[in-house]
Amino acid sequence: MASIAIRNLTFTYPLAESPALRDVNLDVEQSEFIVICGKSGCGKSTLLRQLKKNLIPYGDKEGSVLYGGVEIAELPDRLSTTDIGFVQQNPDNQLVTDKVWHELAFGLESLGMDNQTIRRKVAEMASFFDMQTWFRKSVSELSGGQKQLLNLASVMVMQPKVLILDEPTSQLDPIAAEEFLKTVYKINRDLGTTVIISEHRLEDLIPMADRVVVMDQGRIIAGDSPWKIGDFLAGNSAGERHPMFYGLPSVMKIFSACGGSKMQKGLHRTSDGKRIAPLTIRDGRLWLEAVLEDSAKSASLDPVRMPEEEILPGDAIIEIKDLWHQYDRTSPQVLRGLNLKVKPGELFCLMGGNGAGKSTTLKAVAGLIKPQRGSITVDGLKVCKENTGKLMGHVMAMVPQNPQALFTEITVEEELAEALYDRKLPPEEVAARVENMLETMEISHLRKSHPYDLSGGEQQRLALGKILLLEPKILLLDEPTKGLDPFFKITLAGIFKKLKEQGVTLFMVSHDVEFCAEYGDRCAMFFDGDVVSAGPARPFFAGNSFYTTTANRIVRQWNENLVTWEEVAAWAEQNTIR
Repeated sequence: MASIAIRNLTFTYPLAESPALRDVNLDVEQSEFIVICGKSGCGKSTLLRQLKKNLIPYGDKEGSVLYGGVEIAELPDRLSTTDIGFVQQNPDNQLVTDKVWHELAFGLESLGMDNQTIRRKVAEMASFFDMQTWFRKSVSELSGGQKQLLNLASVMVMQPKVLILDEPTSQLDPIAAEEFLKTVYKINRDLGTTVIISEHRLEDLIPMADRVVVMDQGRIIAGDSPWKIGDFLAGNSAGERHPMFYGLPSVMKIFSACGGSKMQKGLHRTSDGKRIAPLTIRDGRLWLEAVLEDSAKSASLDPVRMPEEEILPGDAIIEIKDLWHQYDRTSPQVLRGLNLKVKPGELFCLMGGNGAGKSTTLKAVAGLIKPQRGSITVDGLKVCKENTGKLMGHVMAMVPQNPQALFTEITVEEELAEALYDRKLPPEEVAARVENMLETMEISHLRKSHPYDLSGGEQQRLALGKILLLEPKILLLDEPTKGLDPFFKITLAGIFKKLKEQGVTLFMVSHDVEFCAEYGDRCAMFFDGDVVSAGPARPFFAGNSFYTTTANRIVRQWNENLVTWEEVAAWAEQNTIR
């Protein structure tokens, strides 16, 4: 019997024009590692929430969702709590106590276990997750990565048989995300826990998966081994690629663009002798090594030199000088003598680990916090209490990390219209601008939906659309690609390009290395309260070991100047033996 069996499941949210899930059928076997992927709003989160009794959304449901042959909605509360664990997207949404040790013990206390059992289980789990150095810390002191690990540990201390994770790394930096996913993989392999995870970041996940399930418009359109899913999404030509092709690991995209199954050299074989596509950086390097010219000729490989970076003219439109900030007297300095310049009309990307001070920098530029020392100048005005009204909403606007902070209305179209309230425009002009933004953000079909009923990616698009209606000269963006599917990121890049052509300056904080590398003008690395390096995107990423693209890691031993998967694919095409 399957661990979880979904039969003919259709689900529609209240007042929604169409179902969020349509005739879904899926069997999940014990100890399987299943990755669920798809465009934002395809139904991933809705499907996962059907698998946890206390998270089942309200709406019209047809079909059945069974755990051990019993409808999940009818499971005893204790069994549902212990057997099925759920880790949400936002680390802060799941934390309920003030201390790490108490967070670990909370679920066990709620089940009425005795103190000795609780202490043993907590100690065991803290050791498994290597929490000894921060076991007694306050939850508020933890980084985003530590908070999400704590959420995972708090679920695992209950010893669940099924672990469900809904985009758990969307708010983590690349290094923290990689470590988190490695821990999930270890849980699956060492403990035999069934894992069902939805993610847009497939670079690290695909190689871990037993099966990849692809969703589109509420349906499951494919479910198979990772390499077969790669072939399915790639289609027979570039024109037939499914949008989720762009979310595949770079090595799979490079392999497909270079001819896919026609490139047989250097490929691994399955136990039955079939050759399979490379899934990891290691596999990609071995495959490229096999198909490139022999090593004696490797020095003469065509480097495919990239064009020189454009040097943007003009003085800084945002200038930060010697900025210091701490949130209270007992906490450490978050900003430590920060100096930074952002030029007019550029997309400037600020990167770094969770808790490094990136979001604090954006808040300081927006005038939301008052630093203890230093100065910030925006468009010739000093950022201070007296000038905040002149800057925010007129010169500058900000999309926060949590898009829900901007939502005040009960439908998506009303949310967008609210942004134009102070403009005193004719009703027909408001309607036209709202309609245009709905189409631009690809959320026209959600116009009557409540903003809180949207997926994480859809909420992100709504928040960005609302701010863009203000027509700011400077746009501050805190993790704008969080929760977005790979295909819409391409659309977003086009929107950013048009904004830059109109003279808008984009100052973005992000963990999305691939997006920053491909579309950023300049990038900077934030560490210990200050910028430690900054420069044009391509040389910036070509010189990094971890904060760089997977494509660059694969090919850097032959050509360190290549950063995107398209560049590597084009270079490999020119330098391979057929």
